[in-house]
Amino acid sequence: MPKYVIKRCIPGIGNMSEEEQQKVAKDSNRVLNELGPDIQWQHSYVRENGTHCVYIAKNEDIIHEHAKISGASILEITEVKTMIDPTTEES
Repeated sequence: MPKYVIKRCIPGIGNMSEEEQQKVAKDSNRVLNELGPDIQWQHSYVRENGTHCVYIAKNEDIIHEHAKISGASILEITEVKTMIDPTTEES
């Protein structure tokens, strides 16, 4: 399945307590469980007022469905074509 980076606006998330961030994750996981195996959340990078989330998903439609149900707004979805890192030059 393709990998995507999703930019979200979540005001104040960077200053949320651990308990508040746990609630955000719990709400997202509940919806992911409802949607089934065609969408998986890998991790998120938290900014002051939003996140960059890495998902594996069948397509962008299911990502939008997750956002609609969970109430997590999407600013941008980018499909990841490949990954490189410092070891790429050794290939």
